[in-house]
Amino acid sequence: MLERSRSLVVAAWATLVSQIVIVGTGGAVRLTGSGLGCSQWPNCTPESFTPVAEQGIHGIIEFSNRVWGGVVVAIAIVMLVLALRKRAGRAVVTLAALVLGLTIVQALIGAVVVWMHLRPDTVGIHFLLSVILVGLAAALAWRVVAGPAGARTAPRWQSALVHTMTAVLAVVVVVGVLTTGSGPHAGDGGAARNGLDPAVMQHVHAWPGYALLALVLAVVVAAAARGPRRHLGWALALLGAVLVQIAVGIVQSRTGLPVGLVGIHMVLSVVCTAIAVAVVLSLRGPAGARTPADDRGRVLAGSGA
Repeated sequence: MLERSRSLVVAAWATLVSQIVIVGTGGAVRLTGSGLGCSQWPNCTPESFTPVAEQGIHGIIEFSNRVWGGVVVAIAIVMLVLALRKRAGRAVVTLAALVLGLTIVQALIGAVVVWMHLRPDTVGIHFLLSVILVGLAAALAWRVVAGPAGARTAPRWQSALVHTMTAVLAVVVVVGVLTTGSGPHAGDGGAARNGLDPAVMQHVHAWPGYALLALVLAVVVAAAARGPRRHLGWALALLGAVLVQIAVGIVQSRTGLPVGLVGIHMVLSVVCTAIAVAVVLSLRGPAGARTPADDRGRVLAGSGA
C-alpha cells in the first residue's frame, strides 16, 4: 500500500515542475543563440568551469541552464530516496528510478550536443527525451497523489480512442522537432539546419495538430457521455491546452517566429504531454473503487437474478 506523505507529494510535484522548467531554460538557451555560450562540457571553457567575461550574456544563459540541470538531478535523487524510504510501492519506485536514470542520460546527451556543435539531430533527441521525462514525471506525480491504479472504469473503445489521441500527440511532437530543426532558431548563428523547407514543414506540422484537436474533442465528448468524472476534467484541460497551443503556433508562424512565442510553444508541448498522461491514467479508478461491472453485479444479486 502506498504510504503517502507530504514530503513524497512535494517531491513528486517538484520532479514534474523541474522537468517542465528545464524545457523552458533549454529553450531560452536556444532562442537567444546561447547554445555554444559555454564551448566545452562539463567546463564552460577549457580553463574555467564557470563562464568568463569574454562569453558575455550567452555564457551566463548556457551555464544557468546547466546549473538548473544539476538541480533537476538533485530533485530526482531526493524523489527516489523518499520513494524507497516511504515504501511507496513498485510503480512509484520504478518511475522515480527511470526519471533519475534518464535525467542523467539527458545531461550526457547535452554534452554531446555541445561537442557536436548543435547538430539538429542531437538537439532534437535532447528535446524528445525531455518530453519523455515530463511524461514519466507526470505518471509519477499521479501515482503518488492518486495512489495505486484500480480496475479500468472505461470500455475498451474509449481506451482505444484515448490511446489513439496520445499516439497522434507523439507524432505532433516529433514533426514539431523536425520543423524547429529546419527553422531559424538554431541556438547559434553557425549551427547547421536539417535541410528541410521550413515553410513546408509548418504546414506538415499543422496537419497532425488539427487531427489531434479532433481526437481530443472526441475524447471530451466520450468522457462527457460515459465518464469517469475526473477523466472528463482532464480531457477538458487537455482541450484547453491544445487550443492555446494551436493559437500560439498560428500566431508565431504569421509573425516571423518571435522568440517569446516559440519558447511558449515549446513549454506548452510538454505541458500537453503531462496532461495527456493524466487523461490516460484517469481511465482507471483508484484501487478498491467499484467498477460499473461491480455495480451491475450488486443489482443482479439484490434482485435475486
